[in-house]
Order: sequence, then C-alpha cells, then structure tokens
Amino acid sequence: MRIHHLNLGSMREIESPVGQPAAPAVCHALLVETPASGLVLVEAGLGLDDVAKPEEMLEREWAELVEPLLSPDETAVRQVAALGHDPLDVRHIVLTHLDVDHSGGLPDFPHAQVHVREVELEDAIAQAPNRRYRPGHWAHSPKWVTYPDTGTRWLGVDGVRPLAGLGEDFLLVPLDGHTRGHAGVAVNDGGRWLLHAGDAYFYHGELDREPQPHPLMDLVQVSAQVDAERRLSSQERLRSLVHDHGVTVFSAHDPWELSHYMR
Repeated sequence: MRIHHLNLGSMREIESPVGQPAAPAVCHALLVETPASGLVLVEAGLGLDDVAKPEEMLEREWAELVEPLLSPDETAVRQVAALGHDPLDVRHIVLTHLDVDHSGGLPDFPHAQVHVREVELEDAIAQAPNRRYRPGHWAHSPKWVTYPDTGTRWLGVDGVRPLAGLGEDFLLVPLDGHTRGHAGVAVNDGGRWLLHAGDAYFYHGELDREPQPHPLMDLVQVSAQVDAERRLSSQERLRSLVHDHGVTVFSAHDPWELSHYMR
C-alpha cells in the first residue's frame, strides 16, 4: 500500500506563532493505492466545479473569509491524473465530514463509493444550503455508504467502524464536536496507524501534552464547532492516541504539518 499526502485547496495565508514562515492554510488529503480496492481518497477538498463556478458552489462570506486559491491543478481529480492514475480507479472516498472544503471534489468522482457517518449526512441534507454544507457537492447522487454510531473499541476509542469493502486497514473513528457526525480516518500503513483527524483540531500544537493553540485558527475552530465539550473531548482522545499508542495524527488545514509529509 502506498500513501500520498496531497493539498486539495490552498487558502488564506496564516502566520506561525513559533517563528516558522507564514504559509497558506491547506486542505490536507490522502490518496492511498491499495492492492485490492483500487485508489482510496481520504477527503475530497475543493473540486473543479468550485473552481469554475465559485459564486454558485461556494457561500460568498465563506469564500471572502477563507480566500481559496481555486486552482484546478490543486483539485483531487487533476492530482490523481498527475500521479499517473486514471481517476476512474478512485473507487472509494472517505470523508471526515461534509463541510464545503472537504466535499467539493465529490462530483469529480461520480462513480466512487463515498463513506461518511450516517448522522453527518443527515445533518448536511437537513441544513443545506448554508456556509457549511453546499448541496451542489452531492447533486450527482453519490454512492453513499453510511455508518451508524455503533462499533468496536480501538485503542481506547469507542464506536470505531471498519470501512465496507476496505477490510480492517481503514477505520472510521468518531471525533464529534466540530460537527455532530465528524470522524477521523485511520489507515494501517504497514503495521503503524495514521489518523487523518479532519477538523478535530486545527494546529499541531494542540496535540502537545500541554496544548498550544494557534490564536487565529483557534478562533476559527471555536466559531465552527457545534459542541465545545465534545470537541475538546475528541482532542483529548487524539492526544492519547499520539502519546500513549504511537498513532501518527494529522489534521486538515495545518500547512506546517502537511509540509512535513511532502518533503
């Protein structure tokens, strides 16, 4: 199994609180080459429709706040092709949640199965259109594969589900708080676990034993949360996975984290 770390959407530049160079926020995603299940995309980022029709696909105030670059070359479908793959080989897309900057690429892979927590899909359909959920991203009627809030215990986390058609190497890990149905996506990389934590945290300092938040990104995540207590509890679980179980955890928007994997 080979794993690629991708940026599926650069956004406004942010300063580092610890002296690193300023950098655009990112949409950190994974493309996983599997031996039996084709290509698996973890997160869909912003897609070609967002680039071509931002006034239709994106909420205006969100775009003004986030300042997305909207480059077609940053979309998943273009990057999959640039890596030498046929986009039709992307058979599975796994989403941490359905926020606009995580689901925009879905229309570019209409043939793929889309894995998401059941409650997340319910909330998205019920609340859209708004700043968070954009129905144009699923107007093509994706092949949804949804998961209830039941499952097994994995490294101290309850409600974890293996993903249908992907065996035991891909897990959906509940990380509520940012949205009601937010999840992390765990991938077994040759005996070590990677966990894409989506928007469960925004800055790598939050995973320190003594959390060090990013002033601006912390304001963003607090304004976007639906449940502060659950969000903070999810971050405690992430810190335990990192420090007690040796899981490699990364988030969706931290550019300094992504740069570590793209060296």
